[in-house]
Amino acid sequence: MSPDLQPTLHADEPPLGAHLVSRRAGYSHHGIYVGGGRVVHYAGLCVSLHRGPIEEVTLERFAAGYEVAIVAHPCAAFVGREAVARARSRLGEDRYRLLSNNCEHFCTWCVDGKGRSEQVRTCIAHPLAGLRVMRALVHARRVQASHDGYAAQAA
Repeated sequence: MSPDLQPTLHADEPPLGAHLVSRRAGYSHHGIYVGGGRVVHYAGLCVSLHRGPIEEVTLERFAAGYEVAIVAHPCAAFVGREAVARARSRLGEDRYRLLSNNCEHFCTWCVDGKGRSEQVRTCIAHPLAGLRVMRALVHARRVQASHDGYAAQAA
């Protein structure tokens, strides 16, 4: 595990304003912990191949069955309630862009004041890694779509 990631235990509540990350198949999903078991995140591409708005969800829904860790920001410009206020100020925003305004950009903007994405930087610096990520995303979404279609037929 990266030294800047700290695992969270389901029994422990993350600190208010914590930048959370949940590693998925081929990518990592990011959100801001706002207290009371709730997370504000950019829903874009985390549920389907369609973009989605910034929304507030339960920690359980954010995690989607994956482990959640806290991303350390030792020089954060906004912490605690300030980071929460910044996250909530963008609720409903629906301008998701994979390369320039994704869930990681949103979270770094909330805590550091400037949106950036290490995932995007890595994919641009290493195009083959980027292609593997895109292939994994498409595969994961196809599996999810098949599962959703099967569940709808069974209902």
